[in-house]
Amino acid sequence: MTGWTVAFVLLLPAFAVPVAAALRGGTADRLAAVPLASGVATILLALITFVFDQSSFIDIALCLALLTLPGTLVLALFLERWL
Repeated sequence: MTGWTVAFVLLLPAFAVPVAAALRGGTADRLAAVPLASGVATILLALITFVFDQSSFIDIALCLALLTLPGTLVLALFLERWL
């Protein structure tokens, strides 16, 4: 196991916390958990780039990082209008 693999495995519980909050929490908890989970997922995807030594995987992490803010804003707008 390389250091990158160990870092990836150690970050998985940090990803599980916002996912659990999004699944079990109220509306405000879900809205706060989405950007947190996206941020941790971005880091995990960047680590996968180094674990598998595939530079093309970093594109997925960058796309997720760029789409996190607009996605959160759209979710907040949806929750404000229809829930």
